[in-house]
Amino acid sequence: MAASPASDIVKAVGGPGNIESLTHCATRLRFQLRDAGGVDQKTVESIPGVMGAVPQAGDRFQVVIGGGVQNVYNDIMALPDMKGGATAAPADDDIDAIKARERNKGVRGKVAWIDSLFEFLSDSFRPILGALLGASFFITFMALMATLNVIPDWNAPGVTLEPSWAFINLMWQSVFVFLPLMVAYNATKKVGADPWVGFAIMAVLMLPGFTALAQGVEPTALFGNPAAQVAIVPVFGIPLPIANYSSQVFPPLLMAAALGPLYKLLRRIITPNLQLIFVPFFAMLIMMPLTAFIIGPIGVYVGAVLASVLAAINSFSPFIFAIVIPLAYPFMVPLGLHWPINAIMLLNIQTLGYDFIQGPMGAWNFACFGATAGVLILAYRHRDTQMKQTATGALAAGLLGGISEPSLYGIHLRFKRIYPRMLVGCFVGGLTIGVGSLILGLPNGVTTQAFVFTSLLTIPAFDPIGLYAIAIALAFFTSMILVMLSNFRTPEQQAEFEAVRDAAEAAAAAEHLAPAAVEAAEPRAIDASEAAPAMAAVPVATAVLERAAIEIAAPLAGTVLALSEVPDPVFGGGVMGPGVAIEPTGDTVYAPGPGTVAAAQPTGHAFGLVLDGGLEVLIHVGIDTVNLKGEGFDVKVANGDRVELGTPLVTFDRKIIADAGYPLITPVIVLNADDFGGVTPVPGGTVIPGDPLISVDPKEA
Repeated sequence: MAASPASDIVKAVGGPGNIESLTHCATRLRFQLRDAGGVDQKTVESIPGVMGAVPQAGDRFQVVIGGGVQNVYNDIMALPDMKGGATAAPADDDIDAIKARERNKGVRGKVAWIDSLFEFLSDSFRPILGALLGASFFITFMALMATLNVIPDWNAPGVTLEPSWAFINLMWQSVFVFLPLMVAYNATKKVGADPWVGFAIMAVLMLPGFTALAQGVEPTALFGNPAAQVAIVPVFGIPLPIANYSSQVFPPLLMAAALGPLYKLLRRIITPNLQLIFVPFFAMLIMMPLTAFIIGPIGVYVGAVLASVLAAINSFSPFIFAIVIPLAYPFMVPLGLHWPINAIMLLNIQTLGYDFIQGPMGAWNFACFGATAGVLILAYRHRDTQMKQTATGALAAGLLGGISEPSLYGIHLRFKRIYPRMLVGCFVGGLTIGVGSLILGLPNGVTTQAFVFTSLLTIPAFDPIGLYAIAIALAFFTSMILVMLSNFRTPEQQAEFEAVRDAAEAAAAAEHLAPAAVEAAEPRAIDASEAAPAMAAVPVATAVLERAAIEIAAPLAGTVLALSEVPDPVFGGGVMGPGVAIEPTGDTVYAPGPGTVAAAQPTGHAFGLVLDGGLEVLIHVGIDTVNLKGEGFDVKVANGDRVELGTPLVTFDRKIIADAGYPLITPVIVLNADDFGGVTPVPGGTVIPGDPLISVDPKEA
């Protein structure tokens, strides 16, 4: 079983002291940090088990985990440093913290209210995602039974099911009928008020007695909108609009938005000793009538207007609608704008008996999943272990659950090359639905009688099934093939990934190739024909464990530079480990000490060595030179070879590399520095092969 990434995640976001609060949704950890300026997104994303990271305004930071987010959340909260809540914030005189805040000044906080709005919508729905998903499977099962003629058209008006099937039908209705109460609880909790107070306020509008007030009263169109039917009943001489609030989500959202500020106001004006009693009482006293008379009807009307607009567009041209929806969803989902559309789907089913949005939306979902499948195939080709794990989990969540967030946040938003290819898949799927609707004479396009998540398991819920299945299949395979043909990484990103992968493979190979016991190496004379003239004068060294420090010699002639000057974020940022860089003046790389070749890349651009004493060293010749595919490199050694100080590793053609436009700067990295003490590079200047370059102290006992 893989270890939990909990402690690594906490460390990467700045430690427990930087965490103000932590919640989670269906796929993501949602951090509110004291200072998000110093959090490195790439470091977080490199943690095994993390599918992606999403920085946000207002010092918010999200870490995408996938379906196992609950377990990781529990593991984080169980860490000793996290028990008892967050610790004190970093001191104001912390130089690194000050620098981080200065770097982010003017960047974070500009659109914090937008992030807050989207989080409000998102957090109002995400906790009930599991219940919605479970209910959608019950709906799909009922639709499948109706398709197979086992039961009559279960969702048609006036159809009566026998008790056994009626009971199964109630299993999904329990979720959608009381959906306003679930949304009210979550939304109220999000705004900082007592969620059970919000629940109670919304529950008034759903009481059988409330609905009974309209008995015998003819419904009327609210503000002239026939989709918003209400019965007007006088209460204390004031007209009270009574509507069917089952499955409604706009009323509880608006109610919670108003309750939040009211709750804060009541807490300020009521003494703390009396808040437990009177804050809930006055909140309910004010909000129950306000919601019943004003907020609830407004919510019903807003939803009806939005539904009417989309219905008008679909009625005008199902062909255009079927294309626009899949192309719009890839941009709405990252912003959280799809949640109000989900509410309109529910309203369509309630008022029309069917929904026309979910069919075209399926084209987007399966285009998204197809792009993920393409990434998964490439991950296997590229030996990308972490992406294989990420894409496998995301694809399973998509195809089986219809959930796009793991794919979207874990992969697609991290690699921008995917989006254009995915949009082509969305277009093809939507076009198929549009053309098919014209040919088959479908006035509303592909429809469904229930709210479902668009996955493989819910295909039977759509009508016509054949057209829908063809459309989503074309969307899926179009995106998948385009991603496979073009790669999801840019050439620069691919080269960076391969450098990291090669180094990791070298380190892994080193663990197996390192000698069980280190013996004094036999001195070997270096033939002048295989070594540079300057190298011939260098005395041969022997690695001795008892020495105070292990010396890494310069592997080539040139000018020593700080690692931070390497024009590559992986090496320059010290991600691979500490070390130094050399701007070469020669054309041959030599072994920097006696040891074993753990990884000699056939392209000649990188070598992993295990020096006597267990020190793992990576020598990366140039930046992005992997793209040359070995052109201009003459490799002298192979994996497993024994080398001594001064053994030639590779000779390279400077002109070929320069003409290709790749920097020749060569990082020399200590990969397992954590197993030793301090790593001290020479301060600078020029070196020739064999000169002292890096001193590595043994680890203190």
